[in-house]
Amino acid sequence: MKFSVLALVAATTSAFTVQTPSSRSAVSTSTTALFDSRRRQKVASRTAWLESRGAGDGAVSDKADAGAAGLMTNDQGLEYVKLVHPDTGASSEIYLYGGVVTSYVDGDGTEFIAVRPDAKLDGSKPISGGLSHCWPQFGPGEIQQHGFARNVMWSVTSQSDTSVTLQMEPSDYTKAMWDKAFLVTFKVDLEKDQLKTVMTVDNKGEEAFDFQAALHSYFTVSSLDQLEITGSFAGKEFLNKLAGDGGEMQTEERESITISEEYDRVYKGVNDPVLKDAGTGKALAVVNEAGWEDTVLWNPYGNEGMGYNNFVCVESVKFDPVSLNGGASWEAVMSLKPGPL
Repeated sequence: MKFSVLALVAATTSAFTVQTPSSRSAVSTSTTALFDSRRRQKVASRTAWLESRGAGDGAVSDKADAGAAGLMTNDQGLEYVKLVHPDTGASSEIYLYGGVVTSYVDGDGTEFIAVRPDAKLDGSKPISGGLSHCWPQFGPGEIQQHGFARNVMWSVTSQSDTSVTLQMEPSDYTKAMWDKAFLVTFKVDLEKDQLKTVMTVDNKGEEAFDFQAALHSYFTVSSLDQLEITGSFAGKEFLNKLAGDGGEMQTEERESITISEEYDRVYKGVNDPVLKDAGTGKALAVVNEAGWEDTVLWNPYGNEGMGYNNFVCVESVKFDPVSLNGGASWEAVMSLKPGPL
């Protein structure tokens, strides 16, 4: 697979076929008792599945108890894992559809991850929000927009109250567009003072393949006029995809980024952003320890339907393609660390 800046500055949206999650059941809405019975059967089945794989005690809940951890199902039939820290009460939610982290609430009760108001949580399209995977392609290119990782089912390989590991393997659906022998795992650890994620790509074949990767990360903000984003931006060149006829390279002069217009900017070589929200009095450091080398800032300024004024995308990206030899692995580590302003 080949990628280029010209491909990146092309249209940022495209139609694609969505794989229906295999775990969703056809549930009749005409009989509440029938719905409840099927849901309980599903919970029992998933509990046995977890126990067979040594995932803790296999306990699964069929509803989102605010204080409980485990495998749960939302009102639209999508499964997610809820993590809860026993000491701080911090929590996180990770959907199996797309392997998306959709919530991180710290011990003070502050939510840091955003899901757009126009998001679909029924598996009909990728979830618009959270820490969404763009893999094996970022942006437009030879296959569908942003790749396929965000619209296939991932499976749980291990789970506890504070940690979950998901994996994605090739399927007929993925092979039809990208026939490579891969294994992708995504581990989420809810620690006392941060949320840590580790993405690992394994080449299970003999031939090398190329890929790009990104966490298309949505973060909540009280309002854009209360937000500034700091980091090593000053003096760095960036691709402003909204400038000129098809994007142009510019140089950032600011040390602190504020957003008062539509944004779609790729900052290569910047991987230390910190979001500072005067409205909440909190900062969130996006700590990229390995793998993630670049940052994308995106906001659809003025789009009320997307809820533009209450989120910003500060994405952890590996823009230049990784060439991964047969039998080799690539790892990317990103942690979210809250703190005071």
